[in-house]
Amino acid sequence: MGCVKITGEYIEEIFEQDFPSKESLNNYEIIDAKGKLVIPGFIDDQVHFREPGLTQKGDLFSEPRAAVAGGITSFMEMPNTVPGAVSKRLLADKYVIAAEKSIANFSFYMGTTNDNLDQLLKTDPTTVCGVKIFLGSSTGDMLVDRITSLEDIFREVKMLIATHCEDDTIIAANTKEARAEFGENLPFRLHPYIRSEEACYSSTSKAIELASKYDTRLHVLHISTARELELFRNDIPSVDKRITAEACVHHLWFSDVDYASKGGFIKWNPAIKTIADRNAIREAVINGKIDVLATDHSPHTLQEKRNSYFACPSGGPLVQHALPALFELARNGVFSPELIVRKYAHAVADLFKIRKRGYLRKGYYADVVIVNPEMPWTVKEENIVSKCGWSPFAGTTFHTNVEKTFVNGNLVYDNGRFYDQNHGMRLLFDR
Repeated sequence: MGCVKITGEYIEEIFEQDFPSKESLNNYEIIDAKGKLVIPGFIDDQVHFREPGLTQKGDLFSEPRAAVAGGITSFMEMPNTVPGAVSKRLLADKYVIAAEKSIANFSFYMGTTNDNLDQLLKTDPTTVCGVKIFLGSSTGDMLVDRITSLEDIFREVKMLIATHCEDDTIIAANTKEARAEFGENLPFRLHPYIRSEEACYSSTSKAIELASKYDTRLHVLHISTARELELFRNDIPSVDKRITAEACVHHLWFSDVDYASKGGFIKWNPAIKTIADRNAIREAVINGKIDVLATDHSPHTLQEKRNSYFACPSGGPLVQHALPALFELARNGVFSPELIVRKYAHAVADLFKIRKRGYLRKGYYADVVIVNPEMPWTVKEENIVSKCGWSPFAGTTFHTNVEKTFVNGNLVYDNGRFYDQNHGMRLLFDR
């Protein structure tokens, strides 16, 4: 039992046992959350909301709505839009759009190319979440594959660098071999063989080697193999690490056996791999080798995802269903609810040094979510918020439901209703 008192944008007080007097609450609306969970809003450090340039898939109005419907109150969005956010001006343009449209709090990564080091060095670490490097190609054309460029970036950039790690040379060889056997009609079950364990391990090893050489603050995104986990530490607190790792919901939920029923709807880069890999990643979340949780939310149109293997883009929508899916795993004994909150709110705020967010604390921004842990519901087309209109969880019944979401003290989502007049704020960082 307890009470969270919100005044304006902030948490004014936390009462754990001694409740405030009725007189002191005369001017406050009282929300009875008995039997519910009251948690800090989740912070997703890896999303693709597709604006500018790809707004047929999603945008900075639709996808933040899906996020708050899923209890995510802050997001950090990737640079592989059209055009890519690879200059100070293009990055600033995205912040302007988000300030006008986003119902959730926001930050955007500066993207890297082989030739934009000067722009990276102009990026303000107090107002931008980090620098993103694609060490493997994915959606968009932002691969950084020149070793001299990588050396320069890892040596010169002092803010957090987040990496997508897959080895394109290995992927190309695997693709050529698969095409020789199957032609263009490749089964989706071969995706984890093409974007293989070896491709992930080789690239992640390279990133860690560079970071170790230059003492770079490195954050490796979407770990997908058990083997990669050998490269990370759990003998020191996450907040003290210079090299950290993230796990995404799809790698914690699905495995390669699901390609038979889900096909292209679970085609992500890096690929969803074996049950053994999935279980090892789950254990790494528990033992501390994985520091934070995220979605890699990356919507494509339903028509695109129904294409054959080589024409089907990688990625899918997840922000609305990440919290319910993780709490379903908790219900099944995989994680504790406390661990989920720690990895998806506290740890993200700590590792990125986000100012006054990620906790229910006096003086912090009131990013608060009320969750009903005993309200079964099924994912259907009519309750999907993301603009693309589909979900890899379609037909799945969850037992946990997000009832209300507050962003900066404002109620932005209430049992299916959105309050779009309330906008999020730009995240700031104490660096």
